[in-house]
Amino acid sequence: MDAVNQALYDAAQAVRKHAHVPYSNFPVGAAILADDGQIYAGCNIENAAYPQGNCAETAAISAMIGAGAKKIHRIFVIGKGVDPVTPCGGCRQRIREFATPDTQITCTGEDGDAKSYTMDEILPDSFGPEFLE
Repeated sequence: MDAVNQALYDAAQAVRKHAHVPYSNFPVGAAILADDGQIYAGCNIENAAYPQGNCAETAAISAMIGAGAKKIHRIFVIGKGVDPVTPCGGCRQRIREFATPDTQITCTGEDGDAKSYTMDEILPDSFGPEFLE
């Protein structure tokens, strides 16, 4: 793992410990390297009214945008288990909003190996903001 991915892993793992997951008991952490050179992290937050929860990727994007950054250069996602925990469909689209086709998305389970994808690999033939210009 290169130094950038290690820093993202560390940030995602640290914030993951604060996930609010009383229903699924499946904590997820995500960390973004943004265009301003900073790392922004978020964890999943469940809610008794299930559709009102937030995914870790959404929380990290919100932190990035709230700080004034505009683009995702890399994102790292970590969850439970051995298999890589990849973003859900909604989060893939949210990441797409702020990513390029080559943006690296690295996913892992806490007990497994990491796997990296490009934005185009994880969400092929996607619809993005450039279609609305």
